[in-house]
Amino acid sequence: MLQTLKSGGILMIPIIICGILSCYIIIERCIYFFSVRQRDKLLVRDITDCLSVGDYERCASQCASADTPLAQVVLRALDCRHYDERDLRDMVEAEMDLAIPKFEHLLTPLGTIANIATLLGLLGTVTGNIKAFGVLGAGGSMGDPALLAASIAEALVTTVAGLCVSIPALIFHNFFVSRVNKRIVEMEAQITTVVLKLSGRVR
Repeated sequence: MLQTLKSGGILMIPIIICGILSCYIIIERCIYFFSVRQRDKLLVRDITDCLSVGDYERCASQCASADTPLAQVVLRALDCRHYDERDLRDMVEAEMDLAIPKFEHLLTPLGTIANIATLLGLLGTVTGNIKAFGVLGAGGSMGDPALLAASIAEALVTTVAGLCVSIPALIFHNFFVSRVNKRIVEMEAQITTVVLKLSGRVR
């Protein structure tokens, strides 16, 4: 296996680095989204009870403990609960703009890695083929078989390695983007309920 990787040449180094980074991002985001989902479930249950009885101090404490984007926005709404409804909604929307990027953290680098790994694999294919044609040109009809095989191996290994990194990275990038969009919709619904409760329109 190690020998196969070595046959890919120097371009295998950035491809392997891209693979390591994408694995880190994928694992980190999976843990993050799972953790946030669990904490938000408990938070929604707790703040619903607290808001129903007007226990804002306990509600703020629950938000501080949860430490999620939803908790951040709810906490901001609690701080501004004495504002009129329009101003309260404006403050909540502004806070959501600050909270949502936490969901999108590291997704841009993951998408970039998916593209870069593909291009690095393609670059390895081109350089390997250039070397192969150079061997053929320098050695007559067939050239040195060992050098020719090494050049072809470089082209094939870098292509496969680049695709092995880019395909999972692209799949998970799209998956995480869909999760972000879903969480934003859920947050908007939950925050609307909180705002209505704080404004007294819903009990």
